[in-house]
Amino acid sequence: MGTRKGIVYLVGAGPGDAGLLTLRGAECLARADVIVYDHLVNEALLCHASQNAERIYVGKRAGSHTMPQDEINKLLATHATQGKTVVRLKGGDPFLFGRGGEEALYLADHSVPFEVVPGVTSAIAVPAYAGIPVSQRGYNVSVHIITGHEAPEKSESDLDWKALARCEGTLVFLMGVANLDRIAKELIRHGRPSSTPCAVIRWGTLPEQTTVVAPLGEIAERVRAAQISPPAITVVGEVVRLREQLKWFERKPLFGVRVAVTRPPDQSRELIASLREAGADVLLTPTIEIHPRPLTEEVRKELELLHSYDWAVFTSANGVHIFFEYLGRMGQDARSLADLRIAAIGDKTAEALSQHGIHADVTPDRFVQEALASAIPVLSGDRVLIPRAAAARDALERDLTARGGKVRVLPLYDTRVCESGVTQLLRELREGRVHVVTFTSASTFESLAESAHDADLPQLLQNVLLASIGPITSAAITRKGCRVAIEASHHNAQGLAEAIIEFFTNERSRSALEETKEVSS
Repeated sequence: MGTRKGIVYLVGAGPGDAGLLTLRGAECLARADVIVYDHLVNEALLCHASQNAERIYVGKRAGSHTMPQDEINKLLATHATQGKTVVRLKGGDPFLFGRGGEEALYLADHSVPFEVVPGVTSAIAVPAYAGIPVSQRGYNVSVHIITGHEAPEKSESDLDWKALARCEGTLVFLMGVANLDRIAKELIRHGRPSSTPCAVIRWGTLPEQTTVVAPLGEIAERVRAAQISPPAITVVGEVVRLREQLKWFERKPLFGVRVAVTRPPDQSRELIASLREAGADVLLTPTIEIHPRPLTEEVRKELELLHSYDWAVFTSANGVHIFFEYLGRMGQDARSLADLRIAAIGDKTAEALSQHGIHADVTPDRFVQEALASAIPVLSGDRVLIPRAAAARDALERDLTARGGKVRVLPLYDTRVCESGVTQLLRELREGRVHVVTFTSASTFESLAESAHDADLPQLLQNVLLASIGPITSAAITRKGCRVAIEASHHNAQGLAEAIIEFFTNERSRSALEETKEVSS
């Protein structure tokens, strides 16, 4: 068997919005053994990687370099020559002022295999998110992307300011905030009208996105007044005038909102998609992990006796999938449930059953145990099997037992604290980067509470909005002294997303009304 060959993928991470990573980039991350990433990379992208992948931060900020470029080059080559798949994750596009060319040349010189995965460049995407098309018929016939990061102590610029000032195209300066005074003065000195529309966009495509628009002659002063600091992009040209009509991103209901989702990744797709569609930046910080229990003889015995039950009651999609996985390992399938009536606690659990060819006979209007118990027409003496998590509320079995049912709870999996997700969430909370934290079950909150001291929890969460999927989850939150700001009327992922959107829509409507009152008075 031959020695495994390593490779380095130079992957463009895009401008910040996690949804702008390319499919090819996500594929590379999924199979990476090592990920070397920069300061401007959205860490939400790391959810595409295996939990076993080594993550190495080499971010650079002005005046602060975690690792010199020469060492980064050597790091990439070293891991690849050890037979590892390495992803070098770089903000924007790796070959556009990103030093990706230097890294590729180093790898080529050392005979290290590499591939380049282009990324969505901030030079085009950031203006687009601010409502500025870098090209528009009738406005310009060219676009020029320029580094704005020339050292101020240089006696002469490498840029041809005369050519830049006289061209009628759009100018996009990357990394130019510190030199904005010089950029504006040089353009004006060489013939660009001081009235030329100009925009500076900070943290484009993210909740912190801020845009300052002013004539070229005033832009530096306006940017200082707004306290704009890197990272930011400067756009110079007539296309800036289109911003007021085209600023689509800022009109989304969740623009400026960062939401932490605490559900496991495979159960969060619908919630994340709904929140991102509404303009939110989503952090996946799962606080729980699902661990299936072994297929023991006790479990086998119950599954072999399915025909003796009258009801099978499922309280989660996890329980459904693990249940059918065990049936499959025993050489059985959905036909084993032919003589039973089936109940599901909610639409997602019913949907999971349908994936295995089973239609739920009962699904309540409210997705809580009490409503499920009331919806099941159990008769005295009916045998009821409840495949579920080992630790769960017992309201369902108590109700069915009180009505004469003979209930057997079959624990199929354990819910445990996800240490990495909780650690990340606590860090984001302490850094003040989160606006909303969602909880889709009592266990998602209790796992966070376990890892934080009870006395500190209300203080840690006091400046964020807690969004709960329903009353049971809300009760778990309030028992710890924390306040629920948002509770879903429909107790599912879509209902939770809609409740968050409605909350911010109403808040912004109230703010706009207050501003109108202040102006009129």
